[in-house]
Amino acid sequence: MAIAVGFFFSGTHLYRNHKPGGSPLTRIGQVLVASFRKYHVEVPADEEWLYETADAELAISGSHKLEHTNDLRFFDKAAVKMESDHRNGSLDSWRLCTVTQVEELKAIIRLLPVWATGIIFATVYSQMSTLFVLQGLTMHTKIGNRGFDIPEASLSIFDTLSVLFWVPVYDRLIVPAARRLTGHKNGITLLQRMGIGLFISVFSMISAGILELRRLRYVERHNYYEVKKIDMSIFWQVPQYFIIGCAEVFFFVGNLEFFYDQAPNPLKSLSSALQLTTISLGSYLSTLLVTIVTKISTRHGELGWIPNNLNYGHLHYFYWLLAGLSALNLLVFVMVAKWYVYKKPLRR
Repeated sequence: MAIAVGFFFSGTHLYRNHKPGGSPLTRIGQVLVASFRKYHVEVPADEEWLYETADAELAISGSHKLEHTNDLRFFDKAAVKMESDHRNGSLDSWRLCTVTQVEELKAIIRLLPVWATGIIFATVYSQMSTLFVLQGLTMHTKIGNRGFDIPEASLSIFDTLSVLFWVPVYDRLIVPAARRLTGHKNGITLLQRMGIGLFISVFSMISAGILELRRLRYVERHNYYEVKKIDMSIFWQVPQYFIIGCAEVFFFVGNLEFFYDQAPNPLKSLSSALQLTTISLGSYLSTLLVTIVTKISTRHGELGWIPNNLNYGHLHYFYWLLAGLSALNLLVFVMVAKWYVYKKPLRR
C-alpha cells in the first residue's frame, strides 16, 4: 500500500484537472422541486416552448445539450417558462430548469430498472465470501505429503483466474466472432452482454447446490455427521468459483460500461457510483435472505437449512433458492432490456 500511495502521488503533475461545475445532485434536485411546484402546469405540445440555454451558458464545462424525449413528461414541467420563475430580476433555478437538466434526470430514472436487476447478481456474487467459505470449512483442505492446509477463503483466487481467462477470450475470440454475425461494432450490445452474465450466474448456484447435495450424501453414507472436515477435496468447489468469474466478466464489466456510457456527461461519475451500490445492496439482501430462511426453517424445533453444523443442514436448498431468484431476475432483465431505449446522440 505504501508503494501504491507513492506511485499515486508521483503522478499528480500528469493529472488533467477540471473545474467542478456544481453538484449533479443539486441539478437533479432542482428538476424535482421545479416539477412538483408546477404539477398543475400543462406541458406544451411543441418542445420549442420549453426552456433551454445557449451553449455558452451550460453549467458544467464539457457538457452538451441533450435531445428532448417524450417519455416521463411530468418532469418537463420544470422547463415550462412562467412569470413566477423570476426572482429579484433573475431566473430562479429551483423554479425553472433547462431541457438538458430534465433529460439528465430522465436518463438516471431510465437506468434504475437495469440497476435494480444487478442486486440479485451481487447477492449471488457475495456468496463467495460467505456460504462458499462455510461450505469449504467442512471439506478436506490438505494438499501434498506434508499436509499443507489450504485456507478455505483463498479459493476465491479461482474467481480471479477465471476473470483473467475470460477477459481475453471475450475480447479476442467472442467479440470478433459475434461482430461477424451481428454487424455490431462490439459484437453484442451491452444489455445483451449483461443478460448473458445473468444467465451464467444461475449455473454457479446450481453447481454449488449439486456439490452440497453430493457432500451431504457422502456424509450420510459414511455417518460423518460429527466430523468437522470430511474426506472430500475442497477443490470440488472450483467450478462454482470459475462460473461466477465468467458471469462477472459478462455482467459486472458490461454493467459498469453501460452505466458510464448511458449517463449524460455531467452525471457519469454519479452513474458509475450508482452502479457500484448494487454490490452493497446485494450483500444486504444476502443477509436478509439468510435471516428469513433461518427464521422460517427453524420453526418447530428444526435445525434449519443453515445450522452451525452444515452436515445436519440443507445448504443446497438455499443455493436452489438463489438459482430460482437469479432465473426470475433474468426474466425481469429481459423485459427491462426490451423496454430500454439507448440515449440519443448529444446535440452541440
